[in-house]
Amino acid sequence: WGCAFLQDGVWKYYQNVKPIWEDNFSKFGYSTRLITHARSAFKDEGIFVENNMPFFDDKYIFIFNGELRGVKIKEEGRIGAEKIFNYIKRFDKGSGKDALQKGTEIITKKSSYVRAMNIILSDSKASYVHSQFNEDDEYFTMHKKVTDDTIVVCSDPFIGEENWEPIPNNSLTEYKCF
Repeated sequence: WGCAFLQDGVWKYYQNVKPIWEDNFSKFGYSTRLITHARSAFKDEGIFVENNMPFFDDKYIFIFNGELRGVKIKEEGRIGAEKIFNYIKRFDKGSGKDALQKGTEIITKKSSYVRAMNIILSDSKASYVHSQFNEDDEYFTMHKKVTDDTIVVCSDPFIGEENWEPIPNNSLTEYKCF
């Protein structure tokens, strides 16, 4: 699992191969933005901390959940999700949302099958949520909860909480930062 969190205007990053439920959250402190990704290794392969998301550079933070088959793109990266991140960045002409839109359109066309391609791409201004899946809608539907001062986007609503809304399939949504 891994996370990126904003403290005093500076992004900090943490990744660990230890299961998320066994880690110590008290070490992180207060944050105004948090992007977290917990994953199980595909076919229990590639279990290295460097393969944990979020992936990031000096501009973007990226997380992915999905499965693509027969992808015919050439890109640098250790695992498929990192290749997708790097490929999307090719289309950055000043807008993360536009880069995500263009990159996912081409990846879809250059894949033999997209089981799912859910992505959150964040920059200093906003988070962009791409939702796309062709099966298992109960698993791949992302959810959001928006209040006056908080936006939460995740794979499943928090247990015991109300007022969660599904994020529509085949959508790209921009959430401005508070």
